[in-house]
Amino acid sequence: MSYNIGIIGGGQLGMMMCEEAKKLGLTTIVLDPSSDCPCSTIADELIVGQYNDLAKLDELGSKAELLSYEFENVDGKALEMLHGKFNIPQGIQPLLDSQDRLREKDNANKHGLPTVRYHNVFTLDDLKEAIKDIGYPLIYKTRREGYDGHGQVVLKSDEDIKKVLPYLEEKALGIVEEKLDFDYECSLIMIRSHDQIIHFPVGRNIHKDGILDISAVPVKMEESTLTEMIKRSEDFMKSASYYGILTIEYFVKGDKFYFNEMAPRPHNSGHYTIEGCNTNQFRELDKFLIGERMEEPVLLSPTLMKNILGRDMKNLTKLQEIPASHLHMYHKSEERPLRKLGHITYNNLTLDEYLSYKEKLNIEE
Repeated sequence: MSYNIGIIGGGQLGMMMCEEAKKLGLTTIVLDPSSDCPCSTIADELIVGQYNDLAKLDELGSKAELLSYEFENVDGKALEMLHGKFNIPQGIQPLLDSQDRLREKDNANKHGLPTVRYHNVFTLDDLKEAIKDIGYPLIYKTRREGYDGHGQVVLKSDEDIKKVLPYLEEKALGIVEEKLDFDYECSLIMIRSHDQIIHFPVGRNIHKDGILDISAVPVKMEESTLTEMIKRSEDFMKSASYYGILTIEYFVKGDKFYFNEMAPRPHNSGHYTIEGCNTNQFRELDKFLIGERMEEPVLLSPTLMKNILGRDMKNLTKLQEIPASHLHMYHKSEERPLRKLGHITYNNLTLDEYLSYKEKLNIEE
């Protein structure tokens, strides 16, 4: 039996890729360190192994006809081995660029996307120079492996410098960015093949404690600003020679938008596409991977996606009382307060309506 798609990473993003692959008549094989990862419930085969285990990666590549990935932090040495030996339709450059915040920002600027001011920071002198140039408030971030607010420090005054010292003492690579007083954050998800580029409707993101809480679609944005964002994002993919799926998060201030970060994989903010659109990010990524023509996404109704973290489980019953709800659980064995355990999508629901239901149902955080 021939496996169509090999996926590095067995989390919920891979799980939903597998679900859509089955609907397309495809088979999947997944590599993950955990034998009970979300993909274990749906993949045709699971290889248990670390992401930097070259032998396990070689096994995955040998069994699959093509490879993809569901998260960014795959070892660089492993990526080079895979790229030289196996078929990775998306390539590895988007992944490498997204693994380093400095390279990511430099790359955005190089290919036409505006960013806030930023500085590379390795020493205390670097940090002081950045503060002098940008001014407070600003944000220190580790350049690699930061997600959901991890590896980040907000600096509002000289008193906060001491919070960054542990990173500097560990010789961590860092970046300092201007802390923009933005109106809101939004995400744009695109998939590019050699003769097509499609994009899903742009949604507004709301975070809580550095973790995505809600995505609401469509975003309320001036049409001219939205048009420019889509055009410049597509031009960015072409200029950078990226293929496959790419999510770009933007900060929006008035009629201006600023690149925040990117992810060359399915994205949490795009889960709404499963019920909210005529097609979804996972299905169209799978179709890209096998070289099938992609379908143009169309929003079917105002849609809202609510992440279900461990801390939200106490409200799960009430959250399901809101009309037109679709619950997706990730089959994770361990509950932790900030761990993503599932999500709920609501059709025909705006952000204001969701907040009204939340108050009516007495859903407390």
